[in-house]
Amino acid sequence: MIQRQDAWSEEDDLLLAETVLRHIREGSTQLNAFEEVGDKLNRTSAACGFRWNAVVRQDYIKAIDLAKKQRKQRQRALGQKTKPLYTPPVPTLTFEAGEEFIVQKDNPNQENTHPVRSTIKNQSGSLTIDDVIQFLRSFGMNNQESTSVQFENDRLKKENKELSEEIEALKKKVEQTEKEYELVQEDYQALIKIMDRARKLVLFEDEEKPSNTFKMDKNGNLERIAK
Repeated sequence: MIQRQDAWSEEDDLLLAETVLRHIREGSTQLNAFEEVGDKLNRTSAACGFRWNAVVRQDYIKAIDLAKKQRKQRQRALGQKTKPLYTPPVPTLTFEAGEEFIVQKDNPNQENTHPVRSTIKNQSGSLTIDDVIQFLRSFGMNNQESTSVQFENDRLKKENKELSEEIEALKKKVEQTEKEYELVQEDYQALIKIMDRARKLVLFEDEEKPSNTFKMDKNGNLERIAK
């Protein structure tokens, strides 16, 4: 069986599990762990996250619970919350309450993209960083990761379709082989019957054929005696 070049090896899964557990213990996020593993394995963070949630995570349930307990113990020992290993820079945006603006996702695979028009509202008239974060999340700040997950999903669907077609082709070959085997069995049985019939016919002719009896006369000649 030919192994895919981009297939996950046991070493890759182990690196992914160890990195995620370390980030959990140190108070970081799983997203940071996926990005770190993606840099080491030359994969996208979305592909790492998909592999973790779909395959690897179920084998490390107890280890995850233990890592969470260690994180709490570490935080209590330090007397403060542990900062993430990686903190993305906060964009400096200035909007006034009620200001209307346009957000458009940059998706090269999508045609006829329409800009999304929205308005930030705040009763107090001032805009907080939480408002900006909530807005950016609602409009798909992680659009690149979503695209990577969609690509991975499409690839798996294509692979599943190819495997299904291969299975169907093998089933047809098996059915054809079984039919050919049945025909051979029928021909073999017919040949056995013909040979058996011929053997019985030969035995019957030998039984019907009269046997000759000879005697010697006075002159020493043989003459046949009919029965």
